[in-house]
Amino acid sequence: MSLEEKKQQVIEDFSLYEEWLDKYEYLIELGKGLEAFPEEKKTDDRLIKGCQSRVWLDAQLRDGRLYFQADSDAIITRGIISLLIGVYSGETPEAIAADDFGFVSEIGLKDNLSPTRANGLVSMIDTIKKLAENGR
Repeated sequence: MSLEEKKQQVIEDFSLYEEWLDKYEYLIELGKGLEAFPEEKKTDDRLIKGCQSRVWLDAQLRDGRLYFQADSDAIITRGIISLLIGVYSGETPEAIAADDFGFVSEIGLKDNLSPTRANGLVSMIDTIKKLAENGR
C-alpha cells in the first residue's frame, strides 16, 4: 500500500466514528496492537522530547526504507504513536521528510486532544520527520 493509500485509509477509518469518544477508543485499540517494544530500547536517546507522557521511538533503515518501533506509558499516546508509525513505517526517508502529515489535521486529531497531548503529537511528528531527514 502506498503512503497516500495508507493516509487515506486512516481518514476513512476515522470517518466511521461520529463521536470523539469512539475515535479515542479506536486509538486505544491501535495502541494495544503495537508490537512489543524491547525494554533495552527504552533509553533516554529514544524518548521523544516534548511529550507529557513517555514515548520511545526507534527507527531502523533497511533496504532504503525506515521502519519504526514505538511504545508509550500512556494509553492514548500509545495509540497516537501507533497511528503515525502505521502510516510511515516502511516508507523511504525522502517520502516521510517531504510529507506534510496533513491527514492528522484532516481527521481532526490535533483539535480534539488536550493541549499537552496536542503538543506531544507535534513532537512525535517532528521526531519522525527529523529521523527521516537524517536518513536514519
